[in-house]
Amino acid sequence: MRKLIPSDLKPLMILAFFMAIFVTSSNFLVQYPINFFGMEEFLTYGAITYPVTFLITDLSNRRYGKLTARKIVYMGFILGILLTLFFSTNFSDLISIRIAIGSGTAFLFAQLLDVQIFDKLRYKIWFAAPFTSSLIGSLVDTFLFFSIAFYGTGINWITLGIGDFIVKVLMALTMLIPFRILMANLKDFPKNSIKTSSI
Repeated sequence: MRKLIPSDLKPLMILAFFMAIFVTSSNFLVQYPINFFGMEEFLTYGAITYPVTFLITDLSNRRYGKLTARKIVYMGFILGILLTLFFSTNFSDLISIRIAIGSGTAFLFAQLLDVQIFDKLRYKIWFAAPFTSSLIGSLVDTFLFFSIAFYGTGINWITLGIGDFIVKVLMALTMLIPFRILMANLKDFPKNSIKTSSI
């Protein structure tokens, strides 16, 4: 008899929870520019925290495969939106509402794209999949988020977006370090396996 609650539900929920936490934190921090070294026109604190979500997605993909990684993205998306609406959204402020909408849209498109690209490159040299998927996913995420959240508001969203993307590229390179360390302790999803995890 099939179990009602699969044995791997708990780790998936934990991964989705941490993803949602980083999404929510980034949605809050993106409202605050970094006021050091003239960076306020180019960079917000959200650019530093958000790339961790790609690390979570890539590690999930490596361990469980793309189907389960997608489920973690969906779970993180739903939980992240709920937390953002509850903790970070000021419903009397149109920009705050647009940030929530932009974040959800950008997150879902970029993370699902990341999952697909990672899966295509997973058996290449070890850094090809996490770096390429994070790089392309970050580009899509940055454009969608900043255009939806800030277009037509008077905020220089293109400049902020460029600064945000540059930091995401640097963070994608930095995230290769924990990915390499953690992948040594993760069993890769078997090639040509038809086994899928269920939630």
